[in-house]
Amino acid sequence: MKLAKDISIAAFAVAISVAAVVKPTQAALVNYGFTVNATSGDNPGQYFGSFQYDDSTLTAIGEETLGVSNGLSILFDYVGTQYTEASDFDYPSSPVVSFTNGNLSGLSYLVEDRFFIGNDPVNSNTGGTKFYSILSANLLSTTEAGRVTYSKSTPIPEPMTLGGIAIASAMALGMKRQKKVSGVTN
Repeated sequence: MKLAKDISIAAFAVAISVAAVVKPTQAALVNYGFTVNATSGDNPGQYFGSFQYDDSTLTAIGEETLGVSNGLSILFDYVGTQYTEASDFDYPSSPVVSFTNGNLSGLSYLVEDRFFIGNDPVNSNTGGTKFYSILSANLLSTTEAGRVTYSKSTPIPEPMTLGGIAIASAMALGMKRQKKVSGVTN
């Protein structure tokens, strides 16, 4: 009887753990940090930002872009001012984040009279790793001023996963303690 009870408790703990960790495939919010290293222009220095998007529509085949409609949000601190996705000149159709075969190519992010992040100011819907300063509303007045590097942020476990692990651990410790109290040895 005691063995059956212990086995059922252990099976329940394993089921909770597996259910918390193994979930059906679902959309994930992906987080990236980026650093602008401006080496020329009016505001040389390092500037930091981050962006997030929902990857549920990515196919990892060919050229793809995701925008605000895919949950793209941006925070970028440049020369003491914080910019968001709504700061983009063509919001809400821009900014976008570009991918080639599922790999991040970069942001395409234009803030009028301030800066552009991307590879080509003329084709501003292609993300990239170049940083341009903008002298006026005319995109032809851009000057390449630096580079952008991207780093994927480590995802934080969801509360359900942490809860399942905590329950399974507590049950395992309880069983171990109960064995010790009852005098059962391995």
